[in-house]
Amino acid sequence: MQYESEKIEYKETFTPEIYKEVIAFANTEGGIIYIGVNDEGNPTGLENIDDIYTRITNGIRDGILPDVTMFVKYTLANDRIIRIEIAEGSCKPYYLKGKGLKPSGVYVRQGASSVPASPEQIRQMIKTTDGDEFETFRSVEQELTFEQAKDVFEKNGIDFSEKKYFRLGIKNPESDLYTNLGLIISDQCYHTVKIAVFSDEDNTVFQDKKEFSGSVFKQLEEAYEYLRLCNQNHAVISGLEREDHWDYPEAALREALLNALIHRDYSYSGSIIININRKELEVVSIGGLMPGISQEDIRNGISLSRNPKLSEIFHRLRFIEAYGTGIRRIYSLYKNCRRHPELMITQNSFRIVLPNMNTAGEEITETEERSEKAENSVKISKQQEMILEYLSEHSEMSSEEVRELLNIRETRAYVIMKQLADAGLIGITGRGKTKRYFKK
Repeated sequence: MQYESEKIEYKETFTPEIYKEVIAFANTEGGIIYIGVNDEGNPTGLENIDDIYTRITNGIRDGILPDVTMFVKYTLANDRIIRIEIAEGSCKPYYLKGKGLKPSGVYVRQGASSVPASPEQIRQMIKTTDGDEFETFRSVEQELTFEQAKDVFEKNGIDFSEKKYFRLGIKNPESDLYTNLGLIISDQCYHTVKIAVFSDEDNTVFQDKKEFSGSVFKQLEEAYEYLRLCNQNHAVISGLEREDHWDYPEAALREALLNALIHRDYSYSGSIIININRKELEVVSIGGLMPGISQEDIRNGISLSRNPKLSEIFHRLRFIEAYGTGIRRIYSLYKNCRRHPELMITQNSFRIVLPNMNTAGEEITETEERSEKAENSVKISKQQEMILEYLSEHSEMSSEEVRELLNIRETRAYVIMKQLADAGLIGITGRGKTKRYFKK
């Protein structure tokens, strides 16, 4: 006999620990378990070997998911030893049915020991087996309920019975396990939306903040209602008519929130962030643009969904009318506003800023006033300062007095006085010999 190693394990008697060893070998590179051999590799044999053999085969079949039996081979030795040979499985991670896809249920081989897999090892095994589309991965959490989703589907007259889970993509038909899409729409969804209201434009002083969790449908409903509460109406009464002026178009709030929920990268645990101040509302979600799509493509209505199955569910529920129209619709809602929405996209984030329509006009007016003053202002030269000082002491001056004061010719005097007049610093009366200049 050999010593215990990465691929060999000895058990003197049968214990439930054997199932962990089977899982560890199937999740790593395979191995062999000898039952009826002590830690030193010496045969001890088993009593009631037929009974133990039956318990082991039944336990491996019924207690481990996914089905690992096709990768397990049993041999009964003449000296009352059971040899279990486990090949590396093709549907990792394998786990104890009673524990689930958690470190307490998933094991890997490390040296001569079988140890709990880390959450990152579990995610990597799922990704390797299931591919790169996160929403189709097997969910680490399998104890899921769908009360909120059921209500939403029923309100829209769509069947949400368990037989539809596979077609919707919330369960894997091969493994009968919930997918990450199932987790996202379940009541146990751990991704959240955080909304904060600030009293300053630098977003440093909180006025209020909320966090919305649970099913993505619950987050949509509750976050949208909170945004509506934050959306102030500056109504104007003219005679019998009332004209409403909301800070933000409600449809724009809805589209921005839907876009964040549908297209965010759910493989990261960070929250969707919505910040509101007097000037603007910004929505920041995790996940940049999909490969091959540019910012201009987004504005033109082209869309490539990161979560196509989630998008399809939202489409079936009529939350979205058609793919790719959300951002374009937001821009159209601001076509008559003096400040337009802004997109800021990095490799890992998507940020859209909605201007406050009731303060955007004030902002632009102040900017235009400053611009107008700048356009009408001139840099005062030394000669022009002498003119203004003279006019401060005297009520007026003639063209001849200008030439004598500055010791310049008539053409130069004309240019200097015209610049001062265009800037609104002096006035002119009369013509020819009767022309006089005065300070405004």
